[in-house]
Order: sequence, then structure tokens, then C-alpha cells
Amino acid sequence: MKKLKIKSGDTVKVIAGDHKGSEGKVLLVLKDKNKAIVEGVNMVKKHTKPSAQNPQGGIVEKEAAIHISNLSLMTGKGEPTRVGYRMDGDKKVRYSKKSNEVI
Repeated sequence: MKKLKIKSGDTVKVIAGDHKGSEGKVLLVLKDKNKAIVEGVNMVKKHTKPSAQNPQGGIVEKEAAIHISNLSLMTGKGEPTRVGYRMDGDKKVRYSKKSNEVI
């Protein structure tokens, strides 16, 4: 399995697909499917039955997964970048290939 360079808590920008240009925070990474759930991006409507948690039922909006290849990590300066790994002393760190800074 290939190592994913995007992790939970990262801020990402969608670079392809229907939601191109949207930005958000990664809530969850699904490693086995190579997908991520991004806050506020790829919202879908789900019809739910009444339950103890939601006694009314109805239509609920929630985030759906989006493929990792359609996401680009945002740097602190607010620009999308590719991610690389390098050894910094005896630690392996992620760095921005655009600005060469440690993320």
C-alpha cells in the first residue's frame, strides 16, 4: 500500500472535480480506499429514518469522501504544494516541495 501524504487535520485545496477550488480541513483519511473526508466539501444529502438521536428523521447533509489525488496540501502561506519526505537529523519530516519548508 502506498503511503498517503495527506493526514487528518491538514488544510487542503481541491484541485480537480466538481468542487475544484474549495478549501477545507481534513476530518478523516480512509487509507484502504485512498480517500479523505474534507470539512464543508462534497456535501451530499442523506435521507434518515427517525431514531433516538434524531427523533424527527428527514434529510441530513454530510460530507462524502473525495479521492486523495484530487487534493493538494496548503502551506501556511495559503498556497497549494506537493509534499515530500526527507531526513532532518534522525527524524523523517514532511516538507513543501514549493517552498522547501518543513510542514
